[in-house]
Amino acid sequence: MKIRLYTFIFTVLLLTMSCEDLLNPDPVDLITDDQVLTDAGSARVVLSSAYRDLANLGAPKIIAGDLTADNLIHNGTFTQYREISSKDMSASNGSASALWGVIYSMSYVASFLYEGLPDLDIPQSEFNEITAAASFLRAYAYFVGAYTFGGIPIVTTTNVEENRVMPRATLEETLSFIESELLYALDKLPQDGFNAGEVTNGAVKALLARYYLYVENWTEAEKYATDVIQGNGTKEYVLEEDFANAVADFSTESILEIVYSANDNPGTSTNFGINNLFAGRRELIPSSEMVLALQNDGGDRMVVLEFDGTNVKGSDNGWTVVRYGPFDNIQLLRLAEMYIIRAEARAQQDKISGSGSAEADINVLRERASVPLIQGTSKNQMLLVIENERRMELCFEGHRWYDLVRTGRDQAVMDEFTSNWSEKDRLWPIPFREITNNPSLKDAQNPGY
Repeated sequence: MKIRLYTFIFTVLLLTMSCEDLLNPDPVDLITDDQVLTDAGSARVVLSSAYRDLANLGAPKIIAGDLTADNLIHNGTFTQYREISSKDMSASNGSASALWGVIYSMSYVASFLYEGLPDLDIPQSEFNEITAAASFLRAYAYFVGAYTFGGIPIVTTTNVEENRVMPRATLEETLSFIESELLYALDKLPQDGFNAGEVTNGAVKALLARYYLYVENWTEAEKYATDVIQGNGTKEYVLEEDFANAVADFSTESILEIVYSANDNPGTSTNFGINNLFAGRRELIPSSEMVLALQNDGGDRMVVLEFDGTNVKGSDNGWTVVRYGPFDNIQLLRLAEMYIIRAEARAQQDKISGSGSAEADINVLRERASVPLIQGTSKNQMLLVIENERRMELCFEGHRWYDLVRTGRDQAVMDEFTSNWSEKDRLWPIPFREITNNPSLKDAQNPGY
């Protein structure tokens, strides 16, 4: 058996740094750790590093999806969140740097495994499963990166010098890479894992459904969403009867979630934890528009919010997001989203009402949420219903901004929410530090930054 030593490239650990560190993260090409690949067991230890990075991706993705849009507003003192909330984001923003860094940390782990595993004497089934999980995690990271920053450098090597000058790919190239990673992972992973914190074939199919929805391949989006809903090649996921249980840890409809411990849970973080930002410091609070939307149409989904009149002052509306407790996981993929994806894909194919329609899929969730069912709408009306349903069902899970931009509804919605929104806000800036460190990115900044 040949043993090779590879060097990991890690970004900062977001959950253990100070606020000052978060605003000034280390560059992603900083070498900080070594691992030796000797067998399948050591490869799985390496893979666990990608899962730890996934944990660090959870909070910034929620912030991007909900604070950049109209679901959250800034209510505290941290500059990086004030910039996002006020639509005045700079290329030095700490959240942008943190998100970019963790994407490439995950990518490097996958590259490390792909470079080292061929030299190990392990069964083909083990090789397939480990590389499939690595490809899925890299695809998830790049998916978030592509729709946050636009086209980004595609890194598939651990060579530091090569990566330091890696040029920016186009959005189309980035999306093609994501698709290839997911299709490679398809049907190579088990249908069920130890818990919802492990990548399974259901997670691959669910992310493919989301991917094809975003690129407007309606037939494939419907197909993969249906596979997950019906349990074709996946475990049998079951919708919870109560919405409160649907957003709890390890629910019957959870496909993939970030599993935290008492040591790394974001609720214990002093500056970047979701629970601390939402309920502890109340650094971020639900916008009054979001509260009103949930009151008007959310039904049982109001459980994600609480009101305390003693907090009301200035721009503080007194409401708090209680979607995440101190030790709660972050759900990345769940069955309810598959129903909404299939509904949108069906609506786009003019399957509006009746059996096998968008109406039928949306009403499954509306009945669960104890809100009036829909019927008899036109295609355009149905698409707006689906937009609203995504906002209600998936609130504070990091989807809203991405949904508005991909559907072209961002300008209309955000103009009503704030006078500060402009076309540049459709993308986050490439972090200034990355442009400084990588000469190939010098003239590749997103417009307006």
